[in-house]
Amino acid sequence: MRENSRSHKAQVVIDRMGKKLSRQMVGSLVGCVHCGLCTDSCHYVLANPEDPTFAPAYKADRIRRIFKHHYDWTGRFFPWWVKAGTVLTDAELEELKDIAFGKCTNCRRCSLNCPMGVDFATVNRMARGLLVSVGVMPEGVAHVSKDQWEIGNQMGVLKEDYLETLEWMSEELQDEVEDPAAVIPVDQHGCEVVYAINPREVKYDPRSIADAAKIFWAAGEDWTMASEGWDMTNFGLFSGDDDLGGAVARRLYEKVEELGGKRLVISECGHGFRSTRCEGPNWAKYDVGFRMESSIDTMLRYIAEGRIEVDKSRNSLPVTYHDSCNMARSCGVTEEPRELLRQVCADFREMHPNRAENFCCTGGGGAMSMSEYTAQRLTSAKVKAEQLRETGAAVVVTSCHNCVDGLTDLIRHYKLDMKVTQLVNLVAEALVIEERIPAVPAVEVAEVAVLTGRKIVVADDEPDQVIYLKSVLEDHGAEVHTAEDGDAALELSKRLKPDLLTLDLAMPGREVTEIFDILRGQSDLADLKICIITGRPEMRKLIYERMDAPPDGYLDKPVEEEELILAVRKILEIKVH
Repeated sequence: MRENSRSHKAQVVIDRMGKKLSRQMVGSLVGCVHCGLCTDSCHYVLANPEDPTFAPAYKADRIRRIFKHHYDWTGRFFPWWVKAGTVLTDAELEELKDIAFGKCTNCRRCSLNCPMGVDFATVNRMARGLLVSVGVMPEGVAHVSKDQWEIGNQMGVLKEDYLETLEWMSEELQDEVEDPAAVIPVDQHGCEVVYAINPREVKYDPRSIADAAKIFWAAGEDWTMASEGWDMTNFGLFSGDDDLGGAVARRLYEKVEELGGKRLVISECGHGFRSTRCEGPNWAKYDVGFRMESSIDTMLRYIAEGRIEVDKSRNSLPVTYHDSCNMARSCGVTEEPRELLRQVCADFREMHPNRAENFCCTGGGGAMSMSEYTAQRLTSAKVKAEQLRETGAAVVVTSCHNCVDGLTDLIRHYKLDMKVTQLVNLVAEALVIEERIPAVPAVEVAEVAVLTGRKIVVADDEPDQVIYLKSVLEDHGAEVHTAEDGDAALELSKRLKPDLLTLDLAMPGREVTEIFDILRGQSDLADLKICIITGRPEMRKLIYERMDAPPDGYLDKPVEEEELILAVRKILEIKVH
């Protein structure tokens, strides 16, 4: 095909590349000497040694060839020597998409190990942005970006759901510490701290919000959360869309200034911290007039100032720490989390390599939203799995919600006997608070069973999972019935009219999504609450978008007892006083 037959999308990509050629970008495009040192640093290569297309230099060359052909003089005079080339068709753009999105998490480990200073992650992010500008991207990236543009957060959390979750967590905290003043303040003006979070915390991990609130309460902090503009994550970092990146960052900065906050505290999220603290001011062209810090620094300061007291013996299990790529390699946050861990954990074990040399969780760069690359991602996670296994730890701690999902996924896939948590959870657990609520005596359990009188159907084809869920729910007073496939769940729901149905996604028989739609369409089951419990976290985003009416709750396997009961109580609106 001749160049004058180039597709419109291909031409736009080429033209836009010229506008992205900063000094840093050109340096990385011309600086590679193909020494191969980047190859041994990439977890994709180490897990797929027989496939040369995973090598960072190879991937970079697929982008570099376009630059050489259209913008570098060597490509005009010696195209055969510098391997210059171009893109002509939309199919070629799709191939480039699989490289830019499917074979790299932009972890920057290759960049760190390049003796020439080539930053492949920066080049790859540019390529993503060029493709996104013409609509060539994974479906999940398109959905997340759309939600962040239109709804204001990357998971499409509605304002009423967000505020309801904060209210729910306030009530949980008040019950726990027996203090009616222990609330999560919203839109309070002139506070010392404005706390911004990852929308994953609202949708899937509200306990992390309550734990942060507990720490702020114990420290006597003057703080607030915003009712809007509270999402500190920024998918523009992953998609390469600087316009999105700037709009999201500006939305957050303007909200802090509107509230008169003196300090923006950013909850534990690697890309959220990097995009808000390091990249956002440039994308938004914004002169930030307040201090920004990670909640890690906030918690350390509280301990150093004596505002909170912690007891490390309360976290007795052996723990290791996973450095988020964006926190460690891109922002240099390596020692602070370790200092905090040593103060709140009795047995901290380092994994190797660590800090800036640590391997990616394989969920970074927006990979958790790209379901088409799940198998490839989990195969490449073998390197991380071996790292975790060698520590002998029971708990892996990370300060990043993407890493929580990525690590949970690979732990399940490689059957590691570990669980994942974050620093905020460990600090909250280690807090020493006077007059804490006494433990409920065993003889009183029957009197306070929170699910008494509730009828629940558990639908799952894994016998162990059924036994576990049934036992936990019955221990809390529920009447539990079980189904091993979607059709049985449908029949039981029609016959028993339960208060709640827990539904696994992968079961024999008809597609669970079809069963779900049938249930939602039954007028006599209009009040039935449905909670998805699945071992396929990559389906999370698609569940909420493809089902006509979203489920009332969602949990990833394996499910902890406290997490399960908290979710059920929230779905059924059961309050404990």
